[in-house]
Amino acid sequence: MPKNKLHEFGQFGEKVALNFLESKGYRILEQNYRCRLGEIDLVALDRKILVFIEIKTRHTKDYGSPQEAVTYRKQEQIIKVALHYVKGKTNYLKSLTKNMYPSVRFDVVAISPEGIELIRDAFSGLEKYTF
Repeated sequence: MPKNKLHEFGQFGEKVALNFLESKGYRILEQNYRCRLGEIDLVALDRKILVFIEIKTRHTKDYGSPQEAVTYRKQEQIIKVALHYVKGKTNYLKSLTKNMYPSVRFDVVAISPEGIELIRDAFSGLEKYTF
């Protein structure tokens, strides 16, 4: 698939995932949050939990399932970007969660021809970092 078609396909997957998550009660705070460390597809609140969401879309299984693309290295990058987000948005986050730091979770939304799979708490790793 040409690069611009891949980008369009990825954007389509992000829209599908966003609608899917909103239907599950997620409150979307940010789309495509970027900093010098990388990018997170979606930042949301699931009740009082701050959720960082990676979206992977595949049109075939030729290269494995979508969730397999969230490698350990990608997880580490997402965690570092999440820390950057939390440190930069402390007051905003406290205002959303009644002046308390929210719990944090990492989810993956896998979109394939078989459908959409939400993997809650897909990975962890914040415990080795400090705020």
